[in-house]
Amino acid sequence: MNFDTIAAISTPMGEGAIAIVRLSGDEAVQIADRVFRSPSGKRLAEEQSHTIHYGHLIDPAKNETIEEVMVSLMKAPKTFTREDVVEVNCHGGLVAVNRVLALLLKEGARLAEPGEFTKRAFLNGRIDLSQSEAVMDLIRAKTDRAMNVALGQMEGKLSKLVGELRQALIETLAQVEVNIDYPEYDDVEEMTVPLMIKKCTWVRDEIDKLLKTSAQGKILREGLSTVIIGRPNVGKSSLLNSLVQENKAIVTDIAGTTRDIIEEYVNVRGVPLRLVDTAGIRETEDIVERIGVERSRQVLKEADLILLVLNNAEVLSEEDKRLFEAVEGMDTIVVVNKTDLPAKIDLSEVTELAGDSDIVTTSLLEEEGVTELEEAIANLFFTGTIESEDMTYVSNARHIALLHKARNIIEDALAAAEAGVPVDMIQIDVTRSWEVLGEIVGDTVQEGLINQLFSQFCLGK
Repeated sequence: MNFDTIAAISTPMGEGAIAIVRLSGDEAVQIADRVFRSPSGKRLAEEQSHTIHYGHLIDPAKNETIEEVMVSLMKAPKTFTREDVVEVNCHGGLVAVNRVLALLLKEGARLAEPGEFTKRAFLNGRIDLSQSEAVMDLIRAKTDRAMNVALGQMEGKLSKLVGELRQALIETLAQVEVNIDYPEYDDVEEMTVPLMIKKCTWVRDEIDKLLKTSAQGKILREGLSTVIIGRPNVGKSSLLNSLVQENKAIVTDIAGTTRDIIEEYVNVRGVPLRLVDTAGIRETEDIVERIGVERSRQVLKEADLILLVLNNAEVLSEEDKRLFEAVEGMDTIVVVNKTDLPAKIDLSEVTELAGDSDIVTTSLLEEEGVTELEEAIANLFFTGTIESEDMTYVSNARHIALLHKARNIIEDALAAAEAGVPVDMIQIDVTRSWEVLGEIVGDTVQEGLINQLFSQFCLGK
């Protein structure tokens, strides 16, 4: 495909040692040549691909030096976009990088849209849609495990599995078509209903294997929404600070200090947690605190994991018991804090109220029990399911939804086959399932969805 030449800043804005401005397109080298001057006097078009060159950027209109740079030259097709790519490495100040970008735009490049470089890699056939989405997963990864999942998808693990499923379905459809169109050929294997059931059952079972990884994969990709709840002054903010390992929340002996929701990402044994420290849930006349309490109740409903904090130095109150009722049926770990103080809480009563939930005792003041809490969190969600590096994890919500949809269609085809529906009618469902699986890798996806997906990427990627 032929596209115009695009340019964008590919590094985060702000002060730094270097910044990179990327060009991609048929005229990328020519535009760079118009503004780049090297000590040797050679033009970039004359240089070998995948080389880097020192020089200066010059504004031709003013014959004025803009910046001292290193220019990386990568010629098609062995580039990320399969187009000519030039990357200008300049100083990392806001003024410097914006001057470089403005000069390239003035010389004929167009400002890239969010994700347009990756979109071109997809449209030019270098990567499929699932690999494209993995690019952003890699950038946003917050733990080593999340990064490994994204790398696996970028390398095409999911694409390969989906391709095998689609191949099995298309071979099945081809046999049906041959039997329908050329019944006189005796050497063609007859597509009987039992064989159709066998093929569709295999595809369904393989989809089930992928979907079994979806819960863990989605957590690795998006983070586990973890809400810290408890009465005021039981140590919720201290727990947040201990897990984050810095003082993000104000800690005092005054009840009701936390008035609003405090969020922070933290890596716990490879599990990305989106920690939410809530205002202490209690009845209060303070208007500001009451708003915080209502927000706490709202985030509680959306949580994947609850850390319910109790005070070891106080007997269980009615408010504590109401919190147990509020989290009933949810994944919860009970944290009995302040074990450095004389115990007044009845642990047998806590155990009864907690049910199947884990109970961890801590003294956050003395930094005791945090390791045990981290182990409990990791074990709750990942024991026995995240150890194999060869497993392919489905982490993208779009992919998960499409796999469920394809599975349901295959299930309809199996039900129809067992009900005695003619094979040529069953093939309609099989074809639809093949198309839905194709949406994962982008073979059968609509242009509007492609544009929407890439618009969520960062500028310059």
